[in-house]
Amino acid sequence: MEKKHLKLLLILLIVVLVAVDYPVLDKLFNRVLVDYEFGIIDRVIDGDTVVINGTSVRLLGINSPERGEQYYEESKNLLGNLTLNKLVKLQRGGEDTDKYNRLLRHVFINNENVNVKMVENGLANFYFPSGKNLYYSEFKKAWEKCIKEDENLCEKSKGGCAKCIVLKKFDYENEIIELYNMCEFDCELTDWEIKDEGRKKFIFPEFILKPSEEVDIIVGEGKSKGKNLFWTGENYVWTFSGDTLFLRDDDGKLILYKSY
Repeated sequence: MEKKHLKLLLILLIVVLVAVDYPVLDKLFNRVLVDYEFGIIDRVIDGDTVVINGTSVRLLGINSPERGEQYYEESKNLLGNLTLNKLVKLQRGGEDTDKYNRLLRHVFINNENVNVKMVENGLANFYFPSGKNLYYSEFKKAWEKCIKEDENLCEKSKGGCAKCIVLKKFDYENEIIELYNMCEFDCELTDWEIKDEGRKKFIFPEFILKPSEEVDIIVGEGKSKGKNLFWTGENYVWTFSGDTLFLRDDDGKLILYKSY
């Protein structure tokens, strides 16, 4: 009896929506009830962007190297090998498009999440600027697997100071980072890079961190100066919805990472 009443209520709701405004109903079905589309990828822009029938699609949950950066070509080639000229399923996330009007989608081939595959192969890092979604744990596991396999973006630094520099403080609310040299010798950090999940980065100028000393990196345009104090010049870097700090040496190899 209850099921019958529920069906009648649903039919009545649909009738009301149609009577009031049919486009409302159409939008409801297209945006809520149907959360995926199909298409054939006819072009690969880079490691996180493809084109389907003239429409750009930005892969959700990842950020790949930009042109001119290490592993750019490898990332683009892998995505091409996985998807080019193939039928894929596109699944929406929270937002439909980004500020460049690209569709935001998870890309699946034979029920395998291609976005996750890019992270697993160390040719993209995970990236959730709008907050963690239902696939976040899969991306995190893919990254951890990549770290164990020590390849591409996950390759750990073999430099003499790789195990010396530790993250002593990561205050993302006030956007302050503090690194500490726990070794008994100098560590040159010139051209080392601090990066978030997205595109923002800070590259150390010529700088040596002495034994048992700390260095602070603060987001913003600061006036105060100190021997071991740097300002990034950015308006903001660390997102409140969650982010990751990646520290790499001057060869682009991973020193450490920290997510929150």
